[in-house]
Amino acid sequence: MGMTMSEKILAKHAGLPSVKPGDTVTCQLDWAVCHDMFFNVDGQDLYKDVTHLDHPERCVVLIDHAVPSPTTRDALGAIYARNFCKKHGIENFIDVGDHAVIHQAMVERGYAAPGRLLAGADSHTCAAGAMNCAARGFGPADITYSFCTGDTWYQVSPTILYRLHGKLPAGCTGKDVFLYMAGVYGDITGHSVEFGGDGIACLTIPQRQSISTMCAEINAEFAIFPCDERLEEFLRARGDTEINPVDPDEDAVYADIRDIDLSELCPYVAKPHFIPNNCVPVGEVAGIPVNQVVVGSCSNGRIEDLEIVASIVKGKHVAPGVRFIVTPASQRIYLQAVKMGMVETMVEAGCIVTNATCGCCYGGHMGLIGPGERCLATTTRNFKGRLGAADSEVMLCGPTTAAASALTGVITDPRGAM
Repeated sequence: MGMTMSEKILAKHAGLPSVKPGDTVTCQLDWAVCHDMFFNVDGQDLYKDVTHLDHPERCVVLIDHAVPSPTTRDALGAIYARNFCKKHGIENFIDVGDHAVIHQAMVERGYAAPGRLLAGADSHTCAAGAMNCAARGFGPADITYSFCTGDTWYQVSPTILYRLHGKLPAGCTGKDVFLYMAGVYGDITGHSVEFGGDGIACLTIPQRQSISTMCAEINAEFAIFPCDERLEEFLRARGDTEINPVDPDEDAVYADIRDIDLSELCPYVAKPHFIPNNCVPVGEVAGIPVNQVVVGSCSNGRIEDLEIVASIVKGKHVAPGVRFIVTPASQRIYLQAVKMGMVETMVEAGCIVTNATCGCCYGGHMGLIGPGERCLATTTRNFKGRLGAADSEVMLCGPTTAAASALTGVITDPRGAM
């Protein structure tokens, strides 16, 4: 019986000839990754009693969620993280100044690459699947074990294949592809996702990152794209000298195969409070007022997203009473946007451009909303209270819809603004 991409990667890292759904395997990790939020738990240093790491050279620690520290608690967590790295000789430490949101850092710094296995202290770790690797999020206990041993365990999950066909029409982005998937097919708890089909060729690497990232919101175990010519070009430009792509076997067994014609898609919006089976075409919610718009996060904070925003708002101005916050996913992206003149364009249009950080996406800082307010965002989650007050609303969309709506003050179909 043939194997899927995720099964091949798990088998290799478990030292086994093959695996199948239902198997429980112990795997050697290529990278274990942790961010600042995991170091300070209720004022306590979570890792103070860790005495030894078997493979500190395979550990990555970074400060990304609370940058710059908005509270003394966050500042203390950053201190704990720095001390932990010094104590255990972790050289792969990304501190404030050259930082990036964890999932962007995995791609920018070359940690995520075809065939690799990553464990991350964040639910959206599956974002790295855009690089043709298997990556999954873990909680504090499991990530501590991975840091100490260099290993982790997995129960091999069945896989759903999404076959993409055609080409995205103007105004649609990778985020819209995911919102369509989530709206039509809903939750897939206990399953991994793999992508195939001729439509992948039309998707940029940032669009693939957006889709893989958001698959956490339908509870995917892994979310893996194949390594095609476009990804190989990206990897070579990044400096990779050795590329080891993983493809599914021709007789790989899938729990389900779902076909999506990209050419038939339109911009989508996730309505408030949950995502699966709660996403609709933008026309169904057009005209709903918004108080704040956000473009950023591990889902949509890349240079391509900022270019979309700058092109739509250029020579115009954000609607009165609307706050438009743009947060790059890394300082490198921020600097690139500055050099390209995009930051100037956005600021002239009334946008607030922040430093790179997870920021308001996790409800921490940089743009929380008040009671009764509504935010339209390209961030990752929209449950009650996610971006602030418990009685506020968060609706999710792609960067085209976000930018167009910021100019009108109401949810707007971006196809008229492109």
